[in-house]
Amino acid sequence: MNSIPTVTKNLLIINVLCFFGGVVAMKYGMNLNDLLGLHFFMASDFNPAQLITYMFMHGGFQHLFFNMFALWMFGRTLEQVWGPKRFLSYYMICGIGAGLVQELVQYIQYVTELSQYDSVNTRIAVIPMAEYLNLMTTVGASGAIYGILLAFGMLFPNSQMFVFPIPVPIKAKYFVMGYAALELFLGFGASGDGVAHFAHLGGMIFGFILIMYWRKKNDNGQFYY
Repeated sequence: MNSIPTVTKNLLIINVLCFFGGVVAMKYGMNLNDLLGLHFFMASDFNPAQLITYMFMHGGFQHLFFNMFALWMFGRTLEQVWGPKRFLSYYMICGIGAGLVQELVQYIQYVTELSQYDSVNTRIAVIPMAEYLNLMTTVGASGAIYGILLAFGMLFPNSQMFVFPIPVPIKAKYFVMGYAALELFLGFGASGDGVAHFAHLGGMIFGFILIMYWRKKNDNGQFYY
């Protein structure tokens, strides 16, 4: 990994170690995703530190692989442009921002759908509301990764990308806009798929705000064409 910048390399290592640490811990009856994942803030298991720790836990190897592939593919370029300190700040802010958006979406769901009930039928069993709230847990680096995709599209909008299964190259800015539109559509239309689509959008929103702030300050948030 000598060709990978320091922060990107360490983020890759930490995420992989946390994943396999979780696999080992599960064999001893300890669920690290439940402990370190981001719980709904009204749940008894919520801890503010989870806004950071949830970014380093993943729901499966495929989840980990695609997030780390995107981090390796796009993160190293951003770190070379911004430097390690700025890149790490951006990554963490996007991840935390994604978590905050997810908390807001879950709160809206609670107020509009759940607050009037004392228990919930999960189709497996009827459980008390307090127990159900603790099941509303989010894990993964996806919010930070979507922030990275947004940054790459803004800094290198005309870079040509090959995206399977599209047979022709597309510009990075169209790739990012397409991904954002897809997440918005899935967020409203596929709420039962177990994916935190609005958290992905939250990472992009916080990334956009941060880049625009840097651009306004003319402080290494410039755009490249």
